[in-house]
Amino acid sequence: MAKNPRRKAALSIAGVAVLGGLAIGPSAFAAPVTTGPHAGAVAAIDLATGNKTATVESGLTTASDKVPTKADRPSRDELIPHGVEGAQSRIPLNDEQVSNAKAIVKAAKETGVGERGAVIGVATSLQESKLYNLGHLGTYNDHDSEGLFQQRPSSGWGTPEQITDPDYASKAFFGALKNVGDWQDLPLTAAAQTVQVSAFPYAYAQWEEQAADIVQQVW
Repeated sequence: MAKNPRRKAALSIAGVAVLGGLAIGPSAFAAPVTTGPHAGAVAAIDLATGNKTATVESGLTTASDKVPTKADRPSRDELIPHGVEGAQSRIPLNDEQVSNAKAIVKAAKETGVGERGAVIGVATSLQESKLYNLGHLGTYNDHDSEGLFQQRPSSGWGTPEQITDPDYASKAFFGALKNVGDWQDLPLTAAAQTVQVSAFPYAYAQWEEQAADIVQQVW
């Protein structure tokens, strides 16, 4: 199947563990919360991206104590209005990951979900793909999930070409988020889970602090 030449080729690999996120469809409702994060997800993405032992850091700061202060940037209270849930994870980012994060934030602005929506989107992508635009993983793929949010063509998210386009994928995610009642008042993991219907719903919460740092810097 032909891919869109205007976007970067999505990453792929065969023989890796199943990814730990399952985007069911844009109008799905949350499944029961029954388990914690899938430890194999990180290993699968590391292998798929060739970053098993090291990641090249970009110029984007990821430590929360290094975020520049500017009047036009959202406050921490706007970004994390309910506080974080549980232990937080953090990874270094390379230029490709930063570019994808910026695409998510741009889509958040254009769809009107604002700073909080951007945090939910970035945190969701950190969990689903580690901010990489992943292609199909062959026979070990998590169903037909692809892209930044591991969305599934078979569940109505779009074609493979569409869901591996960061702008389209982000706007599809935010369009579904806006259909979640009172999503602004929900904890991040609940808002993300209602859209994604992951088998590992608790996993989103661990990325809230880093997602807020990213949004605060690129907003």
